[in-house]
Amino acid sequence: MKFIKEYFHQILFSLFFLALLLIASCAPTATNAEKQGAQLWGENCVRCHNAPSPPAFNDEQWETITMHMRVRASLTAQETEKVVKFLKMAN
Repeated sequence: MKFIKEYFHQILFSLFFLALLLIASCAPTATNAEKQGAQLWGENCVRCHNAPSPPAFNDEQWETITMHMRVRASLTAQETEKVVKFLKMAN
């Protein structure tokens, strides 16, 4: 029983540590303002899910998607505009 309790605590600690890493990895970096739209899109979209290819949606759809995802990715208005511009050019 003691082994199970210790094992449970190790698993719980590991899950807590993993959650902290995931939260930290979703925070924007200070250098995002210097990055181009393609780089921002690649780094911010694929860190949480598989990002669709730019031609998967039309310009209007990308504007709606990026407005929604801006909040989730903690992007600034300038960073979001760079991503939208890249997606429209690649579309």
